[in-house]
Amino acid sequence: MKRTILGAAMALLAAPAWAGDAQPLRIGWVSAMANAPVLIAEKKGFFKEEGLAVELRSFGDGPVIQQAVASGDVDVAYVGAPPVYQWFARGLDSVILAKVNYGQAALVAKASGPIRTLADLKGQRLAGVNRGSGMDVLLRGYILKDVAKLDPETDLQLSQMPAGNMNAALDTGVVDAVFEWEPFISQSVLRGAGRVVFDVNEALPHYPWYVVASTRKVANERPDDIVKLLRAHHKAIAFLSEHPDEADKIIAEAFKLEPVQSADGKVVPAQAIVSEARKRLGWSDAIESADRAFIQRLMDYSQTLGILSQPLKADDVIDTALWARATGEQN
Repeated sequence: MKRTILGAAMALLAAPAWAGDAQPLRIGWVSAMANAPVLIAEKKGFFKEEGLAVELRSFGDGPVIQQAVASGDVDVAYVGAPPVYQWFARGLDSVILAKVNYGQAALVAKASGPIRTLADLKGQRLAGVNRGSGMDVLLRGYILKDVAKLDPETDLQLSQMPAGNMNAALDTGVVDAVFEWEPFISQSVLRGAGRVVFDVNEALPHYPWYVVASTRKVANERPDDIVKLLRAHHKAIAFLSEHPDEADKIIAEAFKLEPVQSADGKVVPAQAIVSEARKRLGWSDAIESADRAFIQRLMDYSQTLGILSQPLKADDVIDTALWARATGEQN
């Protein structure tokens, strides 16, 4: 009996702080390299260090994640800002809590093809992702209308497909150009198959992209868990900066990246794909004033494109109070 009691006591002492009846925080994330902090936080044990149980679920795009948030199937999302404010406009009490990254997107054309500038897109076939997603708003509103001065509805053939299918579609001539994210950009470039025609992070340095978002209901009911999440998130971003080689290896393994063969026959290792991607993206959790201005710009694009039926203000959906509590910083 004494041995049984002692064994049970030792098991309790050895159990992680989050074990027991605590409800795991369900995190949905867009499966893109720019959302690496959520993977790093899990692989390096930062969530466990904070005493937080989590369940991670990957999704193909932001609108699908926001549907899961709206239905209560997901508590927190690593997602682009547009799906968050679009659901806010429909009545969901969405809130952006912190930033995840900056950069990630580029327009890529076939290396041997005729498209060398955005103007060359006229009359061509371009693939993007789901209409209403953050990437779609950025493509239609900023790249095509503002920069290229093209009408996305009439001046070219714009189609939608999963980002994972785009390089194959480009290689086989199904489309002439694609608007995609990492690691697909770097894979295409390193193979010599694709050429970056327009790097958004070069045109808009450090533009914010993915954010940590939830509903105010979840944030109000589980503020301590959100703070733990944001602390782990902060640690993960520091790790990405301070230990790039180890972080790149984790990312390459998590995304099951395979070595690629360059045009000159050299084999490029998987980790080098992540290093190449870092030229177009980076990570930060602080939402700066310039980030708020960019999110406002996306909101304005969404209204112009008919995706939003009403004007919104960025500050209506951004609340960094819990982030400030987690990090001890203000912005």
